[in-house]
Amino acid sequence: MRVFGKAALAAVLASMLATTAISAHAEKLFAHNYHQGTVQMLQYGQIEGVRQDGILAFLNVPYAQAPVGKLRFAAPQDLKPWHGVLKTQEAGPDFIQFAANGTRGSESALNLNVFRPDNDHTGLPILVYIHGGNNQSGSAKDILPAKLVQKGDVIVVSLNYRLGLLGFNPLPALKDGTPEENSGNFTLLDFKQALDFVRDNAPAFGGNPENITVSGFSAGGRDVMALLISPLFKDSFAKAISFSGGMTTADPTVSAQIIAARLAPLAAKAGITPEELLDPAANRKVKNWLDNLDAATLATVFGDAGIRMAAFPHLYTDGVTLPADGFATEHYNSVPLIMLTGTTEFSGFAAGDPYFKQDMADKRYESDPEFAAAFSFAVKYGSKLYGLFNAQESAQRMFAHYDAPIYTCEIKYGANPEVVGEDMAFLTGATHGIFQPLLTDEAMSPRSTYPESFANAGAQELTQTFMQYVINFLWADSPNGPNVPRWEPWTAADAGPANLILDADKDKALIHQSYERVVYDDILQQIEADQSVTPEVKSEIVHKVLNGRWWSSGLDQHYGNPDLFAQD
Repeated sequence: MRVFGKAALAAVLASMLATTAISAHAEKLFAHNYHQGTVQMLQYGQIEGVRQDGILAFLNVPYAQAPVGKLRFAAPQDLKPWHGVLKTQEAGPDFIQFAANGTRGSESALNLNVFRPDNDHTGLPILVYIHGGNNQSGSAKDILPAKLVQKGDVIVVSLNYRLGLLGFNPLPALKDGTPEENSGNFTLLDFKQALDFVRDNAPAFGGNPENITVSGFSAGGRDVMALLISPLFKDSFAKAISFSGGMTTADPTVSAQIIAARLAPLAAKAGITPEELLDPAANRKVKNWLDNLDAATLATVFGDAGIRMAAFPHLYTDGVTLPADGFATEHYNSVPLIMLTGTTEFSGFAAGDPYFKQDMADKRYESDPEFAAAFSFAVKYGSKLYGLFNAQESAQRMFAHYDAPIYTCEIKYGANPEVVGEDMAFLTGATHGIFQPLLTDEAMSPRSTYPESFANAGAQELTQTFMQYVINFLWADSPNGPNVPRWEPWTAADAGPANLILDADKDKALIHQSYERVVYDDILQQIEADQSVTPEVKSEIVHKVLNGRWWSSGLDQHYGNPDLFAQD
């Protein structure tokens, strides 16, 4: 493992300064050198973190001015220098978002957390983590990286960013700013600001500004995929990891219509018509109203979208921030990329769908075999389609125009009742977020419903191996190394490497390279042939549960389901 000392770092700087390609801020980057301890000097002033669990943590570090008032629907602004030492010892607020009893969090929360080993090593690779939550909810606290930081001698940075309608709003009446602001993709602008902040302050934390890996889970994974096609992010990061992400974008015109319709009842109270919400000529009137509307009200305009883009459209293909042709573009920010999925990605979404929700809460599956079969049917085929979307489908679509290695993997651990128990295998399996306890070696990870299932020798070996894959990737451009089974990159060949399969029994990890390519139409044929449920139940699930999802366009077309995005 390569660790840069101060002399080596100086040599790297000297080499960089000798080239004509060095950027104007390079000398500034290396001027703020890391010295082991809780007090560090950033470009805007000093901060004081805390020692915990063998690491140094710097919590609630601001990376931009609070996006409030006239900055609410604007690009994030650079911080102003501060005097004295800013205490960064306690986790800050999450960004304001809907919650069970209304809202929680703060509109001012453009902050990040930095975790690094409590040692004097410098030049460390940096993993930037974007939390999930459909870009409507979630927290930088959703990852617990202490053990990963120590094992890998790496830095982990987790972000809070604008959510919901405060992060994505393409109304024409707001288009009176820069081209990037006019896109309505304010959350993407936050990511750019945060990545620039991490790069510029990396040496202050002992990090290598030229070795930043951007990663994200769920919505965060989809955001990472969007960064790969955004011209704004050219050279912003060296590598990428998408945990249960996939390719999603939204048409800005249709999105604006959906958002205007949702805002119309509120706007009417302020004397603003639905037509004015969509009229660029009304920009001053509408923007003044939106700038002054209570943040909690805006945070609850849309509820949980349940992986349906029509329920909260975001990631707009405006032609500036994201290309107008979305992922059909031929211009990617090609960096080494890992894409991951679980084999039971849809279990939580099925359980929370109105079709199943109350009966699942009442545990009807314990006494009604037909209901249990219906739930299993939905989970099985929703997960097959979702898993294809998260990894292999994206690799297939982007490969011809992507000039860097792509690695895909699939976690199966959690689906075997003999290893994890009947409840976990039936109710969650290798669910959405199954990677978290494996990545962090924290069985009580926010995504761990059954922490006891990660205590056996097999799960522990799988955890250490998966962590090592990621650590290898952070330090180099490949997850491979002498300490892990070989992971082959994706190729265009029909019989070429597909997903790396990650599983374990109670005693050992079970890892192998798969060469099985999944085809969408084959899944549809399996649905047609499945007789585990009655034709009536199958029809109900196909038309009410599996429909209208990010990954269901082929299914919707096959079964004649309406286009939810176009309808709403």
